Amino acid sequence: MNRAIATAVLLACLAARRAHALDDAAAAHVLRFSNDQLAATAALLPATASPSTTRADGTWNTVSNTDAIGWTQGFFPGANWYVYDLTGDAQAKARADRWTRALEGQKTNTQTHDLGFKMHLSFGHAYRSTGDPYYKGVLLAAAGSLASRFDSTIGAVICCDWNPKWHRPVVTDTMVDLELLLWGAANGGSQSWRDMALSHALKTLADMVRDDGSTFHVVDYSTSGAILSRGTFQGYSDSSTWTRGQAWAIYGYTMVYRYSGDPRMLAAARKVADYYLSRLGNDPVPNWDFDAPTEHKDSSAAAAVASALFELSGFVSGADGERYLEAATRMLDALASPAYLAEGSSSQAILLHGTANVPEGHGLDAGLSYGDHYFLEALARRRPVSAPDAGVPDAGVPDAGVPDAGVPDAGASDAGTPDAGSGGGPPDAGAPDAGAPDAGTPDPDAGAGTPDSGARDAGEPDAGTSDAGAGAGPPDAAGTPPPSTVAPGPSPAPAGGCATGGDAAAIGCIVLLACALRRLRMRR
Repeated sequence: MNRAIATAVLLACLAARRAHALDDAAAAHVLRFSNDQLAATAALLPATASPSTTRADGTWNTVSNTDAIGWTQGFFPGANWYVYDLTGDAQAKARADRWTRALEGQKTNTQTHDLGFKMHLSFGHAYRSTGDPYYKGVLLAAAGSLASRFDSTIGAVICCDWNPKWHRPVVTDTMVDLELLLWGAANGGSQSWRDMALSHALKTLADMVRDDGSTFHVVDYSTSGAILSRGTFQGYSDSSTWTRGQAWAIYGYTMVYRYSGDPRMLAAARKVADYYLSRLGNDPVPNWDFDAPTEHKDSSAAAAVASALFELSGFVSGADGERYLEAATRMLDALASPAYLAEGSSSQAILLHGTANVPEGHGLDAGLSYGDHYFLEALARRRPVSAPDAGVPDAGVPDAGVPDAGVPDAGASDAGTPDAGSGGGPPDAGAPDAGAPDAGTPDPDAGAGTPDSGARDAGEPDAGTSDAGAGAGPPDAAGTPPPSTVAPGPSPAPAGGCATGGDAAAIGCIVLLACALRRLRMRR
């Protein structure tokens, strides 16, 4: 009897949630609007520059595609590749290819950890969508350049060299950049790249993820590997939790698990995701820092977390997988609503209300190219609510060239604690966001369409690697089938529901539960 009641409650909640999910028609509309915005941006800019953050009037600040320190150049081509995957639009493909090829010179760039953001989102997505070996060659060269930044004494990829205050800094953002190394190792590159990526992930887990699952932004090390400081660069304080930094951790550990199948990576992904969700409250779009007294919503953090949770929900079974899926759906619904979609505004971006760098006063309440990219990725990873998506295929989660099958479900295990033998250093960590500043900190008002001083946009490496969901296209370089091979995880259940769906959801649950109880009494 208890089992029957529990089943009835679950079905009632699922039914109530579905009423609140982004439906197929709405998703198709959002996709059309996104395509229009990307096309309009491309018409205004030369392929020598990429959009970064919007100004107060809604026009784009840009960064040169040859800028070695800038970190945001891969998001615009990546966003266009997603539109191509989801629609087959030849013009979207042409835009994606044009801005991707413009980044080829970055393949030999050894000055930054952000090659993952720049190259995997552009060339990696291009190769996944087309199978053209040209893209693969550029990617492998870029992976070799990124590998040159690995410090074997510390066991991590050093983020950057531009900040004289830091010695050997590591930041949470790099968790997303690791995909370039993992992909390279799985697609003909050195197997040492995979070892580097796992070492970095474990070092980050030991030194940067706090016991409660929150994260520092930056950890600075000495050349001997000793921790010099832990803190933040773009967050409110050294003891606070910068939400986009937390998003990078959620996204990064989920992605590393996809490639490695290492249960410690899944446990870490769940630990940082659970902390984020525990601090989120009822609003699916977070403040820029969970502990800051000032409010600046960050739609880019919400977009990156939504995309990551769609993937994570497929790796976790039962109620927890359902919980991650519901949270991701709520986030996507909020971002696609009039409150955050730029439709009808003067903004050239897709999403409104992003926050780039509060401490430096850059990109406040702005459109952000990385927010747009992860929003489209979340849309691509979105699970159908009922039947197949009308006009918006489920691009799924990319296979990364590494079969998922047989990857253990690490269960609820929280194991934030790394394996004793992994990457040294006490678990604490956190220092300024090494991937932070834009080298010279771009002038937010830099002329429209004019390259943003080249430095790091928003002062923040905003993740963007994911390969996720590029649906269509040929098999992954390793010969494994595309996205849809990822374990389906819990049945799709849009946001809302008994726990978060408001009065309508609660009433639906109560009514269905009452009906179930009545039937049980009649049987007796």
